[in-house]
Amino acid sequence: MESLVERLVPDELWDVFRRVVPPTVVHRPQGGGRRRAGDREVLAAIVFVATSGCTWRQLPPIFRACWQTVYRRCAKWRRNRVWARLYRVVLDELGAQGTLDSSRCAIDSESIRALKGGPLTGPNPTGRGKNGSKIHLICDRNGLPISLAISGASLHDSQALEPLVRGVPPIRSRRGPRRHRPAKLRGDKGYDYAHLRQRPRGRGIVQRIARRGVESSHRLGRHRWVVERTMAWLSGCRRLHRRYERKAEHFLAFAGIAAMFICFRRLLV
Repeated sequence: MESLVERLVPDELWDVFRRVVPPTVVHRPQGGGRRRAGDREVLAAIVFVATSGCTWRQLPPIFRACWQTVYRRCAKWRRNRVWARLYRVVLDELGAQGTLDSSRCAIDSESIRALKGGPLTGPNPTGRGKNGSKIHLICDRNGLPISLAISGASLHDSQALEPLVRGVPPIRSRRGPRRHRPAKLRGDKGYDYAHLRQRPRGRGIVQRIARRGVESSHRLGRHRWVVERTMAWLSGCRRLHRRYERKAEHFLAFAGIAAMFICFRRLLV
Protein backbone atom coordinates (compact mmCIF):
# COMPACT_ATOMS: atom_id res chain seq x y z
CA MET A 1 0.00 0.00 0.00
CA GLU A 2 2.84 2.40 0.82
CA SER A 3 4.27 2.04 -2.68
CA LEU A 4 0.88 2.81 -4.26
CA VAL A 5 0.35 5.88 -2.07
CA GLU A 6 3.86 7.14 -2.80
CA ARG A 7 3.35 6.57 -6.52
CA LEU A 8 0.06 8.49 -6.57
CA VAL A 9 1.28 11.19 -4.17
CA PRO A 10 5.07 11.52 -4.47
CA ASP A 11 7.06 13.25 -1.76
CA GLU A 12 7.36 16.47 -3.78
CA LEU A 13 3.57 16.76 -4.16
CA TRP A 14 3.00 15.86 -0.52
CA ASP A 15 5.39 18.64 0.59
CA VAL A 16 3.46 21.17 -1.49
CA PHE A 17 0.10 19.85 -0.28
CA ARG A 18 1.06 20.23 3.38
CA ARG A 19 1.74 23.92 2.72
CA VAL A 20 -1.85 24.61 1.64
CA VAL A 21 -4.01 22.20 3.65
CA PRO A 22 -5.37 23.69 6.91
CA PRO A 23 -4.34 21.95 10.16
CA THR A 24 -6.78 19.37 11.49
CA VAL A 25 -7.74 19.14 15.15
CA VAL A 26 -8.73 15.57 16.08
CA HIS A 27 -11.14 15.17 18.99
CA ARG A 28 -11.12 11.61 20.28
CA PRO A 29 -13.87 10.41 22.62
CA GLN A 30 -12.93 9.02 25.99
CA GLY A 31 -11.93 5.40 25.69
CA GLY A 32 -10.32 5.79 22.28
CA GLY A 33 -12.04 5.45 18.94
CA ARG A 34 -11.23 4.73 15.30
CA ARG A 35 -7.93 5.92 13.93
CA ARG A 36 -8.31 8.93 11.67
CA ALA A 37 -7.38 8.19 8.07
CA GLY A 38 -4.17 9.95 7.13
CA ASP A 39 -4.34 12.93 4.77
CA ARG A 40 -1.77 11.41 2.42
CA GLU A 41 -3.78 8.18 2.07
CA VAL A 42 -6.97 10.16 1.47
CA LEU A 43 -5.24 12.39 -1.09
CA ALA A 44 -3.94 9.27 -2.87
CA ALA A 45 -7.49 7.87 -2.92
CA ILE A 46 -8.80 11.11 -4.48
CA VAL A 47 -6.06 10.98 -7.11
CA PHE A 48 -6.98 7.35 -7.79
CA VAL A 49 -10.64 8.29 -8.35
CA ALA A 50 -9.61 11.15 -10.65
CA THR A 51 -7.19 9.14 -12.78
CA SER A 52 -9.03 5.82 -12.91
CA GLY A 53 -12.54 7.23 -13.32
CA CYS A 54 -14.03 4.84 -10.77
CA THR A 55 -16.93 5.85 -8.54
CA TRP A 56 -16.45 6.71 -4.89
CA ARG A 57 -18.06 3.43 -3.86
CA GLN A 58 -15.56 1.47 -5.97
CA LEU A 59 -12.54 2.67 -3.99
CA PRO A 60 -10.39 -0.36 -3.04
CA PRO A 61 -9.76 -0.91 0.69
CA ILE A 62 -6.01 -0.63 0.15
CA PHE A 63 -6.19 3.09 1.03
CA ARG A 64 -7.42 2.28 4.56
CA ALA A 65 -10.22 4.82 4.31
CA CYS A 66 -13.87 4.22 3.49
CA TRP A 67 -15.29 5.98 0.48
CA GLN A 68 -17.52 8.21 2.65
CA THR A 69 -14.44 9.56 4.44
CA VAL A 70 -12.63 10.22 1.17
CA TYR A 71 -15.66 11.96 -0.34
CA ARG A 72 -16.29 14.14 2.73
CA ARG A 73 -12.67 15.19 3.01
CA CYS A 74 -12.49 15.96 -0.71
CA ALA A 75 -15.58 18.19 -0.35
CA LYS A 76 -14.11 19.82 2.79
CA TRP A 77 -10.85 20.62 1.04
CA ARG A 78 -12.83 22.04 -1.86
CA ARG A 79 -14.75 24.35 0.50
CA ASN A 80 -11.44 25.46 2.06
CA ARG A 81 -10.07 26.17 -1.44
CA VAL A 82 -7.23 23.69 -0.96
CA TRP A 83 -7.34 22.55 -4.60
CA ALA A 84 -7.24 26.13 -5.89
CA ARG A 85 -4.34 27.05 -3.60
CA LEU A 86 -2.45 23.88 -4.54
CA TYR A 87 -2.84 24.76 -8.23
CA ARG A 88 -1.64 28.32 -7.59
CA VAL A 89 1.44 27.18 -5.65
CA VAL A 90 2.46 24.81 -8.47
CA LEU A 91 2.01 27.62 -11.02
CA ASP A 92 4.15 29.93 -8.88
CA GLU A 93 6.90 27.32 -8.68
CA LEU A 94 6.86 26.94 -12.46
CA GLY A 95 6.94 30.70 -12.90
CA ALA A 96 9.88 31.08 -10.52
CA GLN A 97 11.77 28.46 -12.53
CA GLY A 98 11.07 30.34 -15.75
CA THR A 99 9.16 27.37 -17.19
CA LEU A 100 5.90 29.24 -17.82
CA ASP A 101 5.91 31.25 -21.04
CA SER A 102 2.93 33.59 -21.40
CA SER A 103 4.35 35.29 -24.48
CA ARG A 104 1.95 33.28 -26.67
CA CYS A 105 -1.12 31.65 -25.12
CA ALA A 106 -4.05 29.83 -26.69
CA ILE A 107 -7.70 29.40 -25.71
CA ASP A 108 -10.12 26.58 -26.50
CA SER A 109 -12.95 24.50 -25.02
CA GLU A 110 -14.21 20.93 -24.95
CA SER A 111 -17.73 19.61 -24.34
CA ILE A 112 -18.36 16.67 -22.01
CA ARG A 113 -21.53 14.65 -21.51
CA ALA A 114 -23.26 15.27 -18.15
CA LEU A 115 -25.00 12.05 -17.14
CA LYS A 116 -26.74 13.29 -13.98
CA GLY A 117 -27.50 16.91 -14.85
CA GLY A 118 -27.01 19.63 -12.27
CA PRO A 119 -25.86 23.27 -12.39
CA LEU A 120 -23.71 24.46 -15.30
CA THR A 121 -25.11 21.92 -17.72
CA GLY A 122 -27.06 22.46 -20.92
CA PRO A 123 -27.94 20.97 -24.29
CA ASN A 124 -24.85 20.38 -26.40
CA PRO A 125 -25.44 21.87 -29.89
CA THR A 126 -22.73 19.60 -31.34
CA GLY A 127 -23.90 16.46 -29.51
CA ARG A 128 -27.50 16.09 -30.69
CA GLY A 129 -28.74 18.28 -27.86
CA LYS A 130 -27.67 15.91 -25.09
CA ASN A 131 -27.05 17.41 -21.69
CA GLY A 132 -23.44 18.35 -21.13
CA SER A 133 -20.85 20.70 -19.66
CA LYS A 134 -17.95 22.51 -21.27
CA ILE A 135 -14.37 22.95 -20.04
CA HIS A 136 -12.77 26.27 -21.06
CA LEU A 137 -8.99 26.58 -20.96
CA ILE A 138 -6.13 29.00 -21.54
CA CYS A 139 -2.67 27.47 -21.80
CA ASP A 140 0.76 29.01 -22.16
CA ARG A 141 3.18 28.51 -25.04
CA ASN A 142 4.26 25.12 -23.69
CA GLY A 143 0.71 23.86 -23.17
CA LEU A 144 0.58 24.38 -19.38
CA PRO A 145 -2.95 25.37 -18.27
CA ILE A 146 -3.02 28.75 -16.51
CA SER A 147 -6.77 29.49 -16.43
CA LEU A 148 -9.66 27.04 -16.22
CA ALA A 149 -13.45 27.29 -16.05
CA ILE A 150 -16.57 25.19 -16.69
CA SER A 151 -19.98 26.09 -18.06
CA GLY A 152 -23.01 24.54 -19.64
CA ALA A 153 -22.41 22.98 -23.05
CA SER A 154 -24.83 25.48 -24.60
CA LEU A 155 -22.63 28.48 -23.69
CA HIS A 156 -20.89 29.95 -26.73
CA ASP A 157 -17.10 29.99 -26.57
CA SER A 158 -17.01 33.75 -27.12
CA GLN A 159 -18.77 34.36 -23.79
CA ALA A 160 -16.00 32.62 -21.86
CA LEU A 161 -13.02 34.53 -23.24
CA GLU A 162 -13.15 37.57 -20.94
CA PRO A 163 -13.82 35.60 -17.71
CA LEU A 164 -10.95 33.26 -18.57
CA VAL A 165 -8.54 36.14 -19.20
CA ARG A 166 -9.57 37.77 -15.92
CA GLY A 167 -9.09 34.40 -14.22
CA VAL A 168 -5.38 34.19 -15.07
CA PRO A 169 -3.73 34.52 -11.62
CA PRO A 170 -0.73 36.74 -10.91
CA ILE A 171 2.08 34.21 -11.36
CA ARG A 172 5.63 34.64 -10.15
CA SER A 173 8.33 35.18 -12.72
CA ARG A 174 12.04 34.55 -12.63
CA ARG A 175 12.71 38.27 -12.93
CA GLY A 176 10.41 41.20 -12.33
CA PRO A 177 6.87 41.47 -10.97
CA ARG A 178 4.15 38.85 -11.13
CA ARG A 179 2.46 38.41 -14.51
CA HIS A 180 -1.30 38.10 -14.75
CA ARG A 181 -2.04 38.45 -18.45
CA PRO A 182 -0.78 36.78 -21.63
CA ALA A 183 1.20 38.83 -24.12
CA LYS A 184 -0.54 37.18 -27.08
CA LEU A 185 -3.74 35.15 -27.16
CA ARG A 186 -4.71 32.87 -30.04
CA GLY A 187 -8.18 31.51 -30.68
CA ASP A 188 -10.25 29.93 -33.41
CA LYS A 189 -13.16 31.46 -35.33
CA GLY A 190 -15.55 30.91 -32.44
CA TYR A 191 -13.99 33.99 -30.79
CA ASP A 192 -14.19 36.18 -33.92
CA TYR A 193 -16.21 39.14 -32.60
CA ALA A 194 -15.34 42.82 -32.70
CA HIS A 195 -15.66 43.40 -28.95
CA LEU A 196 -13.41 40.41 -28.22
CA ARG A 197 -10.74 41.95 -30.45
CA GLN A 198 -10.96 45.40 -28.85
CA ARG A 199 -11.12 44.64 -25.12
CA PRO A 200 -8.01 42.44 -24.88
CA ARG A 201 -6.14 45.08 -26.86
CA GLY A 202 -7.15 47.63 -24.21
CA ARG A 203 -5.51 45.46 -21.56
CA GLY A 204 -2.27 45.19 -23.51
CA ILE A 205 -2.98 41.73 -24.93
CA VAL A 206 -2.27 41.12 -28.60
CA GLN A 207 -5.03 38.90 -29.98
CA ARG A 208 -4.59 36.48 -32.86
CA ILE A 209 -8.15 35.32 -33.51
CA ALA A 210 -8.94 33.59 -36.79
CA ARG A 211 -11.32 35.58 -39.01
CA ARG A 212 -14.44 33.96 -40.38
CA GLY A 213 -14.63 33.93 -44.14
CA VAL A 214 -11.05 35.14 -44.47
CA GLU A 215 -8.69 32.53 -43.04
CA SER A 216 -8.79 28.89 -44.01
CA SER A 217 -9.83 26.48 -41.25
CA HIS A 218 -7.20 23.88 -42.08
CA ARG A 219 -4.40 26.35 -41.26
CA LEU A 220 -5.58 27.20 -37.75
CA GLY A 221 -3.60 24.38 -36.18
CA ARG A 222 -0.19 25.91 -36.84
CA HIS A 223 -0.21 27.67 -33.46
CA ARG A 224 -3.30 26.28 -31.74
CA TRP A 225 -2.18 22.65 -31.65
CA VAL A 226 -0.69 23.34 -28.22
CA VAL A 227 -4.08 23.86 -26.56
CA GLU A 228 -5.50 20.87 -28.43
CA ARG A 229 -2.71 18.76 -26.94
CA THR A 230 -3.46 20.12 -23.47
CA MET A 231 -7.10 19.09 -23.87
CA ALA A 232 -5.83 15.59 -24.68
CA TRP A 233 -3.68 15.69 -21.54
CA LEU A 234 -6.76 16.57 -19.48
CA SER A 235 -8.47 13.46 -20.80
CA GLY A 236 -5.79 11.49 -18.95
CA CYS A 237 -7.96 12.25 -15.93
CA ARG A 238 -10.63 9.68 -16.74
CA ARG A 239 -13.06 11.30 -14.32
CA LEU A 240 -13.37 14.08 -16.92
CA HIS A 241 -14.50 11.75 -19.73
CA ARG A 242 -18.04 12.14 -18.41
CA ARG A 243 -19.48 14.42 -15.79
CA TYR A 244 -20.87 12.22 -13.01
CA GLU A 245 -21.05 14.94 -10.34
CA ARG A 246 -24.33 16.76 -9.85
CA LYS A 247 -22.53 19.59 -8.05
CA ALA A 248 -20.63 21.84 -10.44
CA GLU A 249 -18.00 22.68 -7.82
CA HIS A 250 -17.05 19.01 -7.50
CA PHE A 251 -16.59 18.68 -11.26
CA LEU A 252 -14.52 21.87 -11.29
CA ALA A 253 -12.38 20.40 -8.50
CA PHE A 254 -11.56 17.34 -10.62
CA ALA A 255 -10.73 19.59 -13.58
CA GLY A 256 -8.45 21.65 -11.33
CA ILE A 257 -6.74 18.50 -10.03
CA ALA A 258 -6.10 17.35 -13.60
CA ALA A 259 -4.66 20.76 -14.58
CA MET A 260 -2.52 20.82 -11.44
CA PHE A 261 -1.03 17.41 -12.28
CA ILE A 262 -0.16 18.56 -15.80
CA CYS A 263 1.80 21.47 -14.30
CA PHE A 264 3.26 19.36 -11.48
CA ARG A 265 4.72 16.82 -13.90
CA ARG A 266 6.49 19.65 -15.71
CA LEU A 267 7.79 20.86 -12.35
CA LEU A 268 9.55 17.52 -11.82
CA VAL A 269 11.32 17.58 -15.18
